[in-house]
Amino acid sequence: MKRRVPAILAASALALGAVQATAPAASAAMAPGEDSLAALLTSDGNTFDKNKNDFDIVTEAVLAVAKAKPSSPVTVLADGSKRVTAFAPTDQAFRLLAEDLTGKTIKGEKKLFEALVELAGVDTIETILLYHVVPGQTLTSNKVLKADGAKLTTAQGGKITVKVKTKPSVSVTLKDRDKNAQDPKAVLKALDLNKGNKQVAHGIDRVLRPIDL
Repeated sequence: MKRRVPAILAASALALGAVQATAPAASAAMAPGEDSLAALLTSDGNTFDKNKNDFDIVTEAVLAVAKAKPSSPVTVLADGSKRVTAFAPTDQAFRLLAEDLTGKTIKGEKKLFEALVELAGVDTIETILLYHVVPGQTLTSNKVLKADGAKLTTAQGGKITVKVKTKPSVSVTLKDRDKNAQDPKAVLKALDLNKGNKQVAHGIDRVLRPIDL
């Protein structure tokens, strides 16, 4: 998350503005505990880099949807007064998705993001993003670890099932609608992002799939 040409940064800034404009608290000081996930995701400049374990691609996906569809439900991620839990795929997770869909390995996060947009389109990306968002709940890792078997209703309308194992080590798996693909697991080093606020996120190692691909 280090560099990007000025034109891309300007586009990202415009998209973030579109997201923030939908949030009721955008023009006022945020109340304690109401820092949004959008603010967290963009706090480092949201530029593509070579770190496969961070969240550049999902950040750019949110911005792209917000720019193209300012009234999208995705913009809830900018309203820190709304309770939300998001499962955030790492950049490597999106690379694995692209490999499944195209049979090719795409090098470079920018090329990977552009390929996904061209392949799926903004509407499909919006649907995928919403399938990663659980509205109305702040599910910290402590709650998730106690939620074995729980079915979570997403902003997309579909459900994901939480599977928790504690032996021989702790693991959290999210079962999606694609029964033939490997299910995402929580990245234990990337839990409780934005902790202390109404909106929290947990990193996952694969992209959740709202349909059987």
